[in-house]
Amino acid sequence: MEEEKKHFRNRGPHGLGDPDDKSLRKVEIEVCIPKKMRDIARSEKCATEVEEFTKCCKDSSFSMVVKCRPQNTALWDCLTKWYNDEGFKEHCKNIYLEERSEYRRTGLSSKERGRLPTTGF
Repeated sequence: MEEEKKHFRNRGPHGLGDPDDKSLRKVEIEVCIPKKMRDIARSEKCATEVEEFTKCCKDSSFSMVVKCRPQNTALWDCLTKWYNDEGFKEHCKNIYLEERSEYRRTGLSSKERGRLPTTGF
């Protein structure tokens, strides 16, 4: 019986894992955190380069492969800089762990929490 209680505590309130567990699985280290890094780098750190490359591609049509090389290079240089930044990697890991803990605590992903209606009070 005590073993059952211990097992239940390890699964967390929604059976999704312990919200306070900060250990990472291999897939989280190799896939989930790098994805978080890509998303944040594209949307926040390299937004100007993404915008310039996108505009060039839209304006150039089929010749974009040749015409947009400078913008593509600038974008990849920016992304590579952030991918190799250990402080940024640690920041993204902490964001990932916070989101995972909140998911384990509530049973709702960040997208699902964003869709919840507000009460207006």
